[in-house]
Amino acid sequence: MLEEWYRRHLGPDIHDISSSGVHPYSFAEIRDLCGIAAEDLDAIVMDDSVSQGGAGIRQAIADRYAGGDADRVLVTHGSSEAIALTLGTLLRGGDRVVVQEGIYHSLGHYPRAAGCEVAELPATAVRDGEIDPDVLTALVTPGTTAVIVNFPHNPSGVTLSPQGLKELTERTAAAGAALVWDAATAEIAHRWDVLPDPGGDGGDTVSYGTFSKTFGLPGLRVGWAIAPPELLTAVFPLRDRTTLFLSPLVELIAERAMRNADVLIARRAAEARRNLAHLTEWMARHEDLVRWTPPEGGVCALPVFRELEETAAGPEAVERLCLELLSRHRTLLVPGTAFGAPHGARLGFGGPEESFRAGLAGLSDFLRARGAAR
Repeated sequence: MLEEWYRRHLGPDIHDISSSGVHPYSFAEIRDLCGIAAEDLDAIVMDDSVSQGGAGIRQAIADRYAGGDADRVLVTHGSSEAIALTLGTLLRGGDRVVVQEGIYHSLGHYPRAAGCEVAELPATAVRDGEIDPDVLTALVTPGTTAVIVNFPHNPSGVTLSPQGLKELTERTAAAGAALVWDAATAEIAHRWDVLPDPGGDGGDTVSYGTFSKTFGLPGLRVGWAIAPPELLTAVFPLRDRTTLFLSPLVELIAERAMRNADVLIARRAAEARRNLAHLTEWMARHEDLVRWTPPEGGVCALPVFRELEETAAGPEAVERLCLELLSRHRTLLVPGTAFGAPHGARLGFGGPEESFRAGLAGLSDFLRARGAAR
């Protein structure tokens, strides 16, 4: 539903306050910030790359996230391809897999498509940076093949503390399960420090990353997986029959962006934090109409509309609400039905400040008018 919603409703002159990513950079900005000269581009030979990704971009990713071990890095067309390749290879019918509730759709799709026995980690079990130990023990049992989680969570912004991550990794290891860790927005944290990538310590862990979220480069369409080398080797037959590899032009830009990650992320994280401060004030002024749990990481939240919650409205109600908001105020949200939350919507605060504030103003007018009409 998520991508279909965007196909139908995202267009020009819209205040998009629904995204889970930050304000995208222009190519001119990237060339300037990353020191990409025209001569660098002219020197590229438009030849094939290799299945695992070119040596330069793999090493750049490994140096930041995988302890320098490039053999554990697979570079892909967005993290969506990394998810498809690794989960499609790792999982088999009948495997017992724990999947976090409301997780990014492809992470939940592949276990179910493979015919796995899926046990759900409830959203309510994650509190104050830790997973309820009783729930964790009951779910992650010996014989579990994989535990699939996304922190900071999209769309709620809930995440783990360093201690919470330690407890999760210890439990999965004790059960003999692979930890599958989606860290798409891990580089922007609000409550605790940025969590280290658990894939960087080696072991039976698969982690995903992308340039689409905190880097501000969704149009680059580059992501990666960090995983045991034997799993990466096992995905090659599928990849060799589908996408093969990335363009060397794209790999050069991605490599330079990764080497300048601190600069790129810091600028957009600062903008997102200014937007979050404004959103926090906005939520306080509208607490009669919406409730929320402030996000602990990432650039989106999942506010709940009190009107829909109090009337126990069906899932179609929040979709109608979002469509009316778009029609009347040119402001876009994603209905929570895309994430199993029928009374809320994904609200992203990573975009341009002016458009973000305009979108919130439109949402305010819309909700106040609805409230007055009740």
